[in-house]
Amino acid sequence: MTQDKVVIFDTTLRDGEQSPGATMTHAEKLEIAGLLDDMGVDIIEAGFPIASEGDFNAVSEIAKNATNSVICGLARAQLPDIDRCWEAVKHAERPRIHTFIGTSPLHRAIPNLTQDEMAERIEQTVTHARNLCDNVQWSPMDATRTELDYLYRVVEIAIKAGATTINIPDTVGYTAPRESADLIAKLIENVPGADEIVFATHCHNDLGMATANSLAAVEAGARQIECTINGLGERAGNTALEEVVMALKVRNDIMPFQTGIDTRKIMNISRRVATVSGFPVQFNKAIVGKNAFAHESGIHQDGMLKNAETFEIMRPEDVGLAGTSLPLGKHSGRAALRAKLEEMGFDVGDNQLKDVFVRFKDLADRKKEVFDDDLIALMRTSTDTEDERLKIEKLAVRCGTEGPQVADLVMDIDGTRHMTTQTGDGPVDATFNAVKALFPHEARLQLYQVHAVTEGTDAQATVSVRMEEDGRIVTGQSADTDTVVASAKAYVHALNRLLVRREKGGSDKREVSYKDAT
Repeated sequence: MTQDKVVIFDTTLRDGEQSPGATMTHAEKLEIAGLLDDMGVDIIEAGFPIASEGDFNAVSEIAKNATNSVICGLARAQLPDIDRCWEAVKHAERPRIHTFIGTSPLHRAIPNLTQDEMAERIEQTVTHARNLCDNVQWSPMDATRTELDYLYRVVEIAIKAGATTINIPDTVGYTAPRESADLIAKLIENVPGADEIVFATHCHNDLGMATANSLAAVEAGARQIECTINGLGERAGNTALEEVVMALKVRNDIMPFQTGIDTRKIMNISRRVATVSGFPVQFNKAIVGKNAFAHESGIHQDGMLKNAETFEIMRPEDVGLAGTSLPLGKHSGRAALRAKLEEMGFDVGDNQLKDVFVRFKDLADRKKEVFDDDLIALMRTSTDTEDERLKIEKLAVRCGTEGPQVADLVMDIDGTRHMTTQTGDGPVDATFNAVKALFPHEARLQLYQVHAVTEGTDAQATVSVRMEEDGRIVTGQSADTDTVVASAKAYVHALNRLLVRREKGGSDKREVSYKDAT
C-alpha cells in the first residue's frame, strides 16, 4: 500500500538551543547537524541567522556541508531578517527561508499592529522571501490562540504571496489533540490554495500533549512535523522527534504514514544532544530514556525471558540499542571497550578511544564492574573539544563535624601552576571558593545538580552546573566516583566554556527580540 510521507523538520539547533543553558558551540552545532543529515531528517532548521554572528556563521557552515537535508533558517517578518537569513542558507543545495509573525491578539499587541497592518506586512515579507528562495515556510506564531477567521485570512495571504509550507504553531502548548486535528482540517477545507501547499505542525509540551497534538494534526492532513531530539526546547520543550517517528513506525496499522528516518541512529544522536546541551534525558523518557527498555519486576523479567514481545512493543535494536550485554571490568581491553561503545550507539574515533580508555581503566580500578551508564558518563566528559585554559591538578578537602570545611586546590591556569586553601559551608562550597580565589570571576551559579550514575557506594556521580555572566549562559558536566572532584571538574568545565564565549566577544549571545521586528 502506498503511504503518504510525513516530512520531519528538526529544530534542535534553533528552538531546542533556545532552552536556557542549552547553547552549543560552533563545532557542536556542525556535529549535530551532520548527525541529523545522516539519519535522514528532511529539513534542518539550523538557527536564527540575525540573532548573532555566531548563529549566522553556524547556519552558513551547515548549509555548505549538508548532503541530504534541506537547510532552513528562521527570520522574523522584517526585510533585514529575511535578507540575513538568505545570506546564510543560500549556500545549501536545497535552502529554505522560514519567516514568522505572531497573529493572536496577545502577539499582535506587541508590535501594535492592526489586523490590516499585519496582513500587509505578511504579504510584503513572504513575497520578499519568495523572490529570494523558491522554498518558503511561513508561520502564524500562536496560531492556536488566533481568531479562526483571521487565521484563514492570513494563511490565504501567505499562500498567495508564495509560501510553499504553512506551519501552524501551538507556541505555548495550549491546544489538545482534538483541537489540533480540527484546526488543520478546517484550514485545509476553508483556505483557497490549501491543497497546493504543505501544512506543518509545531507543538510545545507545556501540558504534556506535544506528541499527541502532532500526530492528531498528521491524521487531519498535516504532512510535516516540527520536532527536536529529546524534546529539547523552551519551557517544557518541543515535540520529541524520537516519539513521533517511533509512534508512526510501531503503530503504522492505525497511522499509515512513513518517514525517511533511520531509527537505528536515534540513541546515538539522543546521547550526543544530551551531552552538548547539558540537558540529561529523564530515566523514564519514552524511546531514549535509561529505563525505556529496562525490566526489573520479576513478572516482567519472566515474560521477557520467554518472549520479549510480552513487555516490549518495539525492539531495542530499532532505535540503536543492542539486545545483549557485555560486562566490562579492569581486565577488559580496548577492543572490548570499543565494541561495547559501538554497541551502545557511540561512534568512537581512535584518538577519542585512547582518551576514554585511560579514564575507563582508572574507573575500573575503583569499581567492581563498569556499567553502561558509567560509560555514558565517561563519553559525556570526553567529547568537549574546547581548549582547557583551566585545569585541576590536585584537590584535597578536609571535613569535620565542627567548623568550616577546608579545600586545598592546585590548578593550572594558562600553563602556570597556582595553589590556594579556602573554607566554605561544606566541601563543595569550599572547593568552589578555592576555584574562584585562583580564577576570580563574576559568573553566577544558576544550577548545581548531582546524579548517581549507577547504584552502590562506588557509583559515579555526574555533576551538572549552569553559570551566567552578562547574559552568557554556559553549562559544565563531569563524572567521578568522588562527588566533590566531579563538582570541581564540572565547575571548571563551565568556566572554560565561559572563557570561549568571552573571547568571541558575546557573538553567541541572543541579541534580538520579537519586539525589534517593529
